[in-house]
Amino acid sequence: MRPGYTKLLKRGVAEVIVEDELLALLAQGRPLRLKQGFDPSRPDIHLGHVVGLRKLGQFQELGHRVILIVGDWTAQIGDPSGVSQTRPMLSHDEVVANAESYLKQFFKVVDKDRAEVRWQSEWYKDFALKEVMALTSRFTVAQMLARDDFDTRHKAGRPIAITEFLYPLLQAYDSVKIEADVEFGGIDQKFNCLVGRELQGVLGQRPQQVFLVPLLVGTDGLKKMSKSLENYIGVDEPPQQMFGKVMSVPDPLILQYFELLTDVPDEEIAELKGAMESGGVNPMELKKRLAREIVSQFHSPEAGAGAELAFERVFQRRELPEEISEFVLPRENVPLGMASLIVQAGLAPSRSEAKRLIIQGAVELDGRRVTQDSWPFHEGSVLRVGKRRFVRLRFPPD
Repeated sequence: MRPGYTKLLKRGVAEVIVEDELLALLAQGRPLRLKQGFDPSRPDIHLGHVVGLRKLGQFQELGHRVILIVGDWTAQIGDPSGVSQTRPMLSHDEVVANAESYLKQFFKVVDKDRAEVRWQSEWYKDFALKEVMALTSRFTVAQMLARDDFDTRHKAGRPIAITEFLYPLLQAYDSVKIEADVEFGGIDQKFNCLVGRELQGVLGQRPQQVFLVPLLVGTDGLKKMSKSLENYIGVDEPPQQMFGKVMSVPDPLILQYFELLTDVPDEEIAELKGAMESGGVNPMELKKRLAREIVSQFHSPEAGAGAELAFERVFQRRELPEEISEFVLPRENVPLGMASLIVQAGLAPSRSEAKRLIIQGAVELDGRRVTQDSWPFHEGSVLRVGKRRFVRLRFPPD
């Protein structure tokens, strides 16, 4: 066994199916075909996606090849059940635009020269009805109901569209078409990946191995990282914004983020854990190092150091950032109440949200906490909402 595989199969891994079989494949010494699929329903990826992408990159370093499946065909279908707001039906142009943005970010982590991009429509755009029937005949309704979310909805009497059963089959057929050796995904993709493994065996191929990674908890400290939950850190975010978001991660997640998102050695992470448990280190110092590591990974070491200095200036010494965007008040609406001003400056989505922020003490003007909607301001006043949103107010020109 080549050096590096033991750590590769242990750190940041939720489950490998079947580990002995994967080890035997790796021992053959040939490049394996590593499958990763995504539906381009959104244009951006976040650190939750990066957990698996880092694994792909590590396999690439050992000579293996990534096959990225762009789910352009299924993305145009949307959510057939109508219960998801995160998978809307998209046009072909929207899918292509999202995919291009996604790929640009994907290759920040994965080596483009050792990867192959395949569009699902290559084999599905002319998929005939007889082929659909042949595919569906390979599985039973009982097998589909073994998936947790299907089983839960079935027992609760909630509807399940027949079309929904096709999604695991379509993902499985992708594995057949590219002859995948290993499929990668989050632990929540276990069922779909296993369907692919089974379909390959039924059709005479060697069943793929399944490599599952943990789900990264978002900045709220409660649920998996997701753009729809607004608890994400995007890989394309500016350095200072990325740094600030990492600093907002709850302390109990620090070690998980180090393990899943950085190359800090296991031995050092164990030392950090001991220091945290004994109270021998300030968690803020660890988070600053974590944030610097992550920003450096997606931007540069210089950007990481600069973002740290900016954070210390603004959030620890309570100084203003060096660069603040300006908002010119609309001539026809002067004077404005603070709630309306916050919304028009783009610092909150609605007046009700702006009022909530004022009540919570999350709004400052020139360093003073705003306590009511009627609040005086002047030319050049700096409005601060939350920890990271600033704007300098300008009156309209005469």
